Amino acid sequence: MSFEVAIGCNVRKSPFFDATVADGVKGFSVYNHMFAPSHFGDPEGEYRALIEKVVMWDVACERQVELKGPDAEKLTRYLTTRDIGDTVVGQGKYVPICDYDGMLINDPVLQKLADDCFWLSIADSDILLWAKAIAAERGMDVRVTEPDASPLGVQGPDADNVVADLFGDWVRDLKYFWFRDTDLDGIPVLLARSGWSKQGGFELYLRDGSRGTELYNRVKAAGEPYGIVSTAPSDVERVESGLLSYGADARFGVNPFEADLGKFVNLDRDDDFVGKAALQRIREAGIKRRRVGFIIGGDRIGGITEWHDVTRGQEAGGVATEAVYSPRMEKNIAVGMLATEVGDDADGLEIAIDGERRSATVTSLPFC
Repeated sequence: MSFEVAIGCNVRKSPFFDATVADGVKGFSVYNHMFAPSHFGDPEGEYRALIEKVVMWDVACERQVELKGPDAEKLTRYLTTRDIGDTVVGQGKYVPICDYDGMLINDPVLQKLADDCFWLSIADSDILLWAKAIAAERGMDVRVTEPDASPLGVQGPDADNVVADLFGDWVRDLKYFWFRDTDLDGIPVLLARSGWSKQGGFELYLRDGSRGTELYNRVKAAGEPYGIVSTAPSDVERVESGLLSYGADARFGVNPFEADLGKFVNLDRDDDFVGKAALQRIREAGIKRRRVGFIIGGDRIGGITEWHDVTRGQEAGGVATEAVYSPRMEKNIAVGMLATEVGDDADGLEIAIDGERRSATVTSLPFC
């Protein structure tokens, strides 16, 4: 079956869109109301390049929410479950955001640009509107906007070499989640050691959207000696690495304790934050499910993004949120949630995939 999907002007193009088209992109998804490349025609080869060499990807869809003004820190602290009081300028932190029921609604990376200016680098949900509404309702003196800032990722074992060739060897000393404002021959960039993979690398936040093709081509040229490959963030690698995908794993009624993010929930803070009372109740009651990995039997599967029930006989045991075939493990694997009463050594677990019930065993994360 084939059909056509019409996408209107409500879906934006990234500053790197034209460059990715010229570079041979073969597919897009939509993320934060923006086209996001999904692959360049060789998903397994692109995965191998991420693991073994170096890749680049357009993740401008990872939009920024800027909080600026006298109450910027006050609003930032109220939005997130994590205590950010010791964050300094130039430092980033992973900061889960919950609603008033204590359920995850995003898991951004915070970046402190100045004492009165913060960015939230968000996953796929409308945190800009959420932050605007909370700031207005609480009468805070802060401006909440989307800045001209679009990340281009460089990831993989040779990412340090590529980025050092572009900016200098100082980048090798940049600590994880730390960043520096800089430029590449006049192209303004916020350079951060970060990225959605466990292979290491950087994100180059372009701060002038008119120069997207120029920056893309400079990175591509610098990466050629290292065999750089254009791609998109890898679902296979993220499952292997146990990385949380808010959209795939936690969009529907998942709290941070279930998602194994409890260390980022600082309930001992003196100040209040969104969801604090609910999260206190959840912690006291205890979680009813936990995040785990599954190894799945049977023939090699394709990528599966919809949720699939995990059962034990006639009883529901949990859900697999994303399943893939792992080339490194040569096994079918998945991440998901499992009821706390089902032990890690439980037998008789099954996952239904395309109408076929397959055996499953529980394992800890990450796989690799």
